[in-house]
Formats: sequence, structure tokens, C-alpha cells
Amino acid sequence: MPHPIRLLILGTGGMAANHAEHFRKIPGVQIVAGVDTRAEQLDAFADRFAIPHRFTSLDAALAWGGFDAVTNVTPDAAHHPTTLPLLAAGKHVLCEKPLATNAAHAQEMADAAARAGVIAMVNLTYRNVPALQKAAQMVAEGSIGTIRHFEASYLQSWLVQPAWGHWDRESQWLWRLSTAHGSKGVLGDVGIHILDFATFAAGLDVADLSCRLATFDKAPGGRIGDYVLDANDSATMQLRLTNGALGTVTATRFATGHLNDLRLRLHGDKGALDVSFEKGKSRLSACLSPDLESATWRRVACPPVPTVYRRFIAAIRGEGPAIPDFARAARLQQMLDRAEASNAEGARALPL
Repeated sequence: MPHPIRLLILGTGGMAANHAEHFRKIPGVQIVAGVDTRAEQLDAFADRFAIPHRFTSLDAALAWGGFDAVTNVTPDAAHHPTTLPLLAAGKHVLCEKPLATNAAHAQEMADAAARAGVIAMVNLTYRNVPALQKAAQMVAEGSIGTIRHFEASYLQSWLVQPAWGHWDRESQWLWRLSTAHGSKGVLGDVGIHILDFATFAAGLDVADLSCRLATFDKAPGGRIGDYVLDANDSATMQLRLTNGALGTVTATRFATGHLNDLRLRLHGDKGALDVSFEKGKSRLSACLSPDLESATWRRVACPPVPTVYRRFIAAIRGEGPAIPDFARAARLQQMLDRAEASNAEGARALPL
């Protein structure tokens, strides 16, 4: 019988249901409590998932203390103030991305996790993509030699079509377009994913980067009701990795013809890899010797990957590494902060 783990869900918004569905399928995991300042929503969520204990404040939950681990699904700006007391109490934490809204807070959280000696992981969804994991393995094994060039993109189109809903009238989309409502735009929302996607597969850190951000006119006067639509809609970055390799990273919500697609090409001096995640499906192709002269690409089989939820529980049980951890998330936040600063300085390359 697996070691039992008592889990608390902090925040009961849209993503919380996804967390609950996954965690309750893991043997030995009991969802014992939920926390949300909105009592009515908390009760509805707890009833849906048969969660016995309900708290309208984190302090009350900590005073009770009957849990071992927490999945933090609060809004971005709440990650920092809610996670620190959990770490101080010795609780394991899985936190939604981004870890914080600035690099200083993210690093404070990473340092606190290291001091506490607990499992502290961040939910970077696309680490669950089999093609990405296989590509990272092949790069580490030297299959494509030394990386010299790469191209990465995260393409969404929900500002030009309603497949996900009507962005111009539904608050779950409108807040993502307004800095006053906590949005960091496409850079903070999905830029973090494609930066992780590219650098994780490459197995290299970023030495410096430059960035341009664009916000496009989407409504008369640039606002809809209380929402001023001033968050960035598209981001283009140029990165230099620690081995000198150059590459581009782009993210946009105006990629007509793409719903939620990630793409990465890694070019080394002995071969190349093409990673794609499109329409929810993962694919990896490789051009390796002896196919270099003919530029022939061949599909690579990719084994399934356990979800971050299962990896989090396995790490708590000592059955696997705590990856991606808070230190990785803090580094990614530093990249995002540098990208914003670079844009403000006319796309000047800034070191990390």
C-alpha cells in the first residue's frame, strides 16, 4: 500500500478542478481540505470532490494542520504570500506557474523551500509532453552534438477566433489582457512555457536575451468596461545560450490557424531535432547521420510521461526527483523580468 499523503487544495478556481481530478486518481492520496476566501465557491468545489474540511483563510488551515502537502492554484500574485507560510510550516508544495510575479519574490520562495527541506515543485504543464522529454534525453546523450541554433514558438489564436470562448466579454479571458487585473500578458502567461520548453530540451542556460513586446488595438479606446487592454499580445525574443548558441523564442495570441501549439527545432553539429505539440498531440522527428546530406527526417518513438501530479507525489515518497523545482521556476522568472526590461530599453540584449 503506498504511503498515504493528505493533500490540501489552495484556491478553487478554474485550474483547481484539473488538479483535483488528477490527484484523486493517485493511490494513497487523500484530498482532505480546500481553502478559498469565497465561501460559496469553496463549498461548491468541496461538494463536487467530496472534500471534508473547508477553510476561508490559509491561517485557519495552518492552525488545523491536518495535511502533508498543498497544491497552490491561487492567482499569480497570491503565490508568493501564500506559499511562504506553507514552506515555513514544513508542507510540501506544488505551485502553479509562474512561481511569482517578479524574480526577487521567486528567488525568495526558492530559498525558503531549500531551507525548509521539503518538496517544492512548479507546474510547467508542457514538461508532460513525451516528445520534449525524449528530445532532452537525446540531446543529453549527444545525439545531435553541440547545439548551435534553435527556434521555438508558442502559438495561440484566441484573440482572432472564439474556440476557447469570447475574449471580449468573458472575464476569464479579459483579465489576461489587463495589467491592472494582474496580467503579465502573453509573455508571463505562455512565454514562461516556451522558454522552459526550449532551454530544458537544450540542456543549457541563457547567457543573455533581448525582447520586443507588442500590444495591439482590440477595442475602442483600448478598454472593455473596467478592463484596460494594455497587456502584451505578442513577444519575440533572441537568446544566446551559455555555449554561445543563438536562437529565437516567440509567443503570441494572434497566430491565426493555431489553437495552442508549441514547436521547437534544435540544430546541432551532428544532427537536429523537431519537437511539436499541436492539437494536444506530441511528435518528435530527427535528422541524424547518415541522413544529413539528404536532409531526411525520421519519426522518433516517445514513451509516455507521468504527469506533474504523479511526479510530485512520487518525489514526496522518495520515488523520484522533484523536477521542475522552485529553483528552476525562479530562473525562468528572471528570464521574464529581463525580457520586460529589454523591451523597455529598446530590445537591448541583457545578461542573466
